[in-house]
Amino acid sequence: MLCERCHQRVATVHLTEISNNVKREMHLCEACARELQGGPFGWLPQFSLHNFLAGLFEPDVAHEALRPRVGGRRCGRCGLSEEEMARGGLLGCASCYDAFQPRLEPLLRRIHGTSRHAGKVPARSGGRAKVLRELQGLKKQLEEAVAREEFERAAVLRDQIRELERKLG
Repeated sequence: MLCERCHQRVATVHLTEISNNVKREMHLCEACARELQGGPFGWLPQFSLHNFLAGLFEPDVAHEALRPRVGGRRCGRCGLSEEEMARGGLLGCASCYDAFQPRLEPLLRRIHGTSRHAGKVPARSGGRAKVLRELQGLKKQLEEAVAREEFERAAVLRDQIRELERKLG
């Protein structure tokens, strides 16, 4: 498919706008899309994650904990201030996570629904890691069942734990 604007290059950028239940599509080459950026669609095809994160710290947010504070904390290692972090949406070093933890935790909960990472496990090594994680969960459930004196449930959990330990070797 050729670019709708220049009719010379292959269309690699496909824009769709739906306004008042009217759908409008444009198929452009990269050069024409760059020229029209912010044009008829009023849309920038570029997305910057750090600009997005910085936008979450803007003063109009509902949570006081997320508002930028002038003269707030600073990272002890790199010297980044809360205001700079809020403005740029980037942390300066690994120590910033500890320095700004009270500010980052509500932000992460707001974005992800939790502040604990629950990523995916690679398929190649995932089998063993998945079994180990399941084993930890069962052991925790076993402790809770024993504490509540639910011995029938504890016996079932014990058997499941033994079976998983056999699988691990």
